[in-house]
Amino acid sequence: MLADGGYAGNKLRQALHAFWRWTVQIIRRSDTASDFEVLSRRWAVERPYAWLGRCPRLAENFETNGTSSTAWTLVARVRRLPRKRRSSDCLPAMHAVPSQACAVN
Repeated sequence: MLADGGYAGNKLRQALHAFWRWTVQIIRRSDTASDFEVLSRRWAVERPYAWLGRCPRLAENFETNGTSSTAWTLVARVRRLPRKRRSSDCLPAMHAVPSQACAVN
């Protein structure tokens, strides 16, 4: 699992390992960097927040309880699925056999 430097503590690392046997990789800036530096894989950490931020309902926190907030987050994620499916490389060709439409080369 990739995480931002804000999650660098051992508490999260131990909890994720205890429940799901996940290891956490913290994306950090180099100590020797003096100017702006592009961090590898940082986009993978920040990208889901950008996707959820596009949903107007989630742009600000209007919810008063966690259940409602969780439900709207799931709705926003479900809304993204058709767009993700359309842009994938796994679309069947016009005359392709269905079993070969998503063949891995």
